[in-house]
Amino acid sequence: MPSYPTLSRSRPGPRRRSLLAGTAGAVLLTGCSDAGSGDGRSADAERLRARAARDSAELLRRYDAVIAAHAPLSARLRPLRDEVARHAKAFADGGPKPAPAASERAAEPPVPGDRKDALRLLAAAERELARRRGKQLLDAPGELARLLASVAAAGAAHAYLLTEKGAEGNGEGDDK
Repeated sequence: MPSYPTLSRSRPGPRRRSLLAGTAGAVLLTGCSDAGSGDGRSADAERLRARAARDSAELLRRYDAVIAAHAPLSARLRPLRDEVARHAKAFADGGPKPAPAASERAAEPPVPGDRKDALRLLAAAERELARRRGKQLLDAPGELARLLASVAAAGAAHAYLLTEKGAEGNGEGDDK
């Protein structure tokens, strides 16, 4: 036995791992719970949902304009466009129907004459919207935050597919 006092291996009180696990669990529970009114529907959340629905509807109009201007791209763009339509419906179904913005009543968005430029335009719109939604989800209540995160991830994947995946052989390489 050493001549100096040794610390006991079992200290009184909670261990560091227990504290960390408990804190992490509390943060996750707090982050996933709906804040605001009892049903998780605050005025801010409703505005955020309506904005997300308008943003998805605007992106849908961009897809429609590119498909109308570049018919050979329709087979490639149709699945992405249909998914954006489902996103718009998901945001609109969860809250009040958003009033159409002035930009939605305006003429179709301009589409570049070159197919590759049109795809780049769509990819940039998808990336920007995914970035914005990533920031918005930090202020959103639980279920809306999960929806925003899911749609933001899908938008990032769409941007990748529009710029990288399958860039050859789908009709867009014909314009030079």
